[in-house]
Parts: sequence; structure tokens; C-alpha cells
Amino acid sequence: MSQGPRSGLYAVSSALLAMSRHLEVRDVLKTIVASARELLDARYAALGVPDDHGGFAQFVVDGVSDAQWKAIGPLPRQHGILAAMLHEARPERLADVRKDPRFEGWPAAHPDMSDFLGLPIRDGDEVIGALFLANKNRTKEKEKENQKDSSAPDGGCGFTEDDEELLTILAQHAAIALTNARLYERSRELTIAEERSRLAHELHDAVSQKLFSLRLTAQAAAALVDRDPARAKGELHQVAMLAAEATEELRAAVIELRPAALDEDGLVATLRTQIQVLDRAHSARVTFAGHGVRALPAAQEEAVLRVAQEALHNALRHSGAGRVDVTLEKRGTGTVLRVSDDGSGFEPTAIRAAGRHLGLVSMRDRSSGVGGTLSVESAPGKGTTIEMEVPGG
Repeated sequence: MSQGPRSGLYAVSSALLAMSRHLEVRDVLKTIVASARELLDARYAALGVPDDHGGFAQFVVDGVSDAQWKAIGPLPRQHGILAAMLHEARPERLADVRKDPRFEGWPAAHPDMSDFLGLPIRDGDEVIGALFLANKNRTKEKEKENQKDSSAPDGGCGFTEDDEELLTILAQHAAIALTNARLYERSRELTIAEERSRLAHELHDAVSQKLFSLRLTAQAAAALVDRDPARAKGELHQVAMLAAEATEELRAAVIELRPAALDEDGLVATLRTQIQVLDRAHSARVTFAGHGVRALPAAQEEAVLRVAQEALHNALRHSGAGRVDVTLEKRGTGTVLRVSDDGSGFEPTAIRAAGRHLGLVSMRDRSSGVGGTLSVESAPGKGTTIEMEVPGG
């Protein structure tokens, strides 16, 4: 089929496997474009997902540098050749796209393109995207051959019928991968919505009851202030306890929700951002360093983030630390989170008594729940180090 350097079944198989490894729509689009450009040995490739307003909801390119793409400007509209492929849902193979009567030009910073191969990506009768390739990398012999015979079946185009057939196969599988990615993202959105609904019920049932009790107790204290100050003082003490319990229940409920930033930015970026905020908000110096950690399964990333948040909360609220250092690094076949502070520390033999107060039980449960381990090192006046290790990364 293709005359590119990676022709044959192996190249096709590699491209299809690469597409199947991703679930995020943006990652799938990037993989499709990169696979198509490599498979057909083209200089440029792009994939556009149309919106309902004459433009593109997403447009991914390969072969164009970030600086070039920024200089090109806004995303293209659905016009010219692009519109023909989307609306007529047919392949386009051209010897020189610039000479086609439908060609309407491009921005000044746009790379110059000649031979062109475009194909709609279809899910049944619906066109869900369009795949474009330009500037076939041709040998000098092939270039001379095309110049001699521009009336050949391919019309002097570097892309052949075999290339078109190969791209058709890729586009069919791209449609499946893109549809699956969309379904995955939709199911994730529904899961988050269901989780938010569950939390709303929990907050209503737990925290609102505490707040109701707090209000009644405060009213009782106000009524007793003049005639029985001692009892009023006791009621106010109860108010403080109820307020603290309500705060803890609220914090426990909210912390269960997987943060959107973790899905959008990944574990390393999310940790770095949150720690930068903590560093600005507290007098203690809070630092973060991440070394060679790749993406982890979603459940593991969430567990690592929650343990880090709990350990940071302890260090900043209870230990009196002047410095807290957080690291996330690769170790053998696993990933290790370490949170170290120079605070007051505690006696390890008293860890059972302190465990629940410091959230250590919860941290251990989160670690073991994703196949990991948690260790705690501390001594009075010597600070505390909490280390969590999970497989992978």
C-alpha cells in the first residue's frame, strides 16, 4: 500500500494499537493524526471535529511546530475543500490543492501545501470528523515520474489509490476510537454528576442536622446568659464542639469528590498547583518536586492526591512545621509520594492513639485500597515523614 517507511500490516497494526491505548478524546485525536502522517509518509496531517456553527470544535495538527500553529491564528472555518469533505462526505485526492477551484487560500503563516489527501471520518451516516494529509514525502525518482506523466491515474499526486485505501481503513478505526473516547468522557461526566448528587444528600443529612443542633444550643445559651452564666458557659462549649464536628463532616464529605483538576491536568500538575497555593497561604515553606512519574490509573492518582492532602493538612495545622517538602518520584516499578515536615513530631509508640486524630487510618485505607503501602516515621521534636508507595507510574 503506502510507499512510506513503515508500510505493511505491522505499520497498520501499530497505528490501530496506538489509538486503542487512549480514552481521552484529545489524546485519541492526536494519536490518529500522528499515526496517519507516519503511516502515509506525509509532511503534514490534521484532523478536524466539526461543530454546529460552521467551525471546528477541535482541530489537531501534526508536522507543524507550536510556534507555527500559534502564528497561523484562529481555527479554520468549514469552507472550501474542508466543507466539501464534511458536507459531501467523500474522499478528496488532489495533485495540487492550490489549483482546485474550491481553494480559498490560507493565512500568511500557514505552511505551503501541494498534494492533498482528505477523508471524512464517519460514524454510520454521521460525519464526526475529517482527516487531512498534505505534501507526500516522495523520492526524486517518483517526483520525476510524476512530472513526466501528470495524466496518470493519480494525476501527479504523491498520494496514491493505495494510500487512500489505507487511510480509509485508518479512518474507520478512528471513528470507533473517537466514539469510544466520547462515550468514556460522557460516562465520566455522569459519574461525577452522580457523585455530586450523593454528596449533596450526605451534606444535607449530616451537616444540616449538626447546624440545626448548633442553632438550638446557641439559643439556649443566649437565654441562660443573664440568669445562669455557668450553664450558659457550658452551652457555649457545646456550640464550639458542634461547630467543630460540622466542619470535620463537611471536610470529610467534600474531600471524597475527585477534583476536576486531576482529570484535566494530571497528578503532578495538580499537586504542584495545590502546593503553590499552600505555600502562599501559610507561613511555613511548602515545596514540591516531581521526578519521572508517568500517568497512573485514575484510582491510584486520586488516592495519592488524597494522602498528600491529608499529610499536608496535618503538617500545616498540627505540627507547627516551618518547612514541608513533598516529592513524587519513580522507584523501581512503583511510584512514591513522600511528605516530610520539620514540625513537633510524635512518639511512634503512641501512633494508635494519634492515628485517627491525624487521619493515619484513612491514609492507610486509601493506600491499601489501590494496592499500595504507607509508612510513617516520626519522633518528638524531629518532624514527621509519611511515605506512600503504589505500583506503576
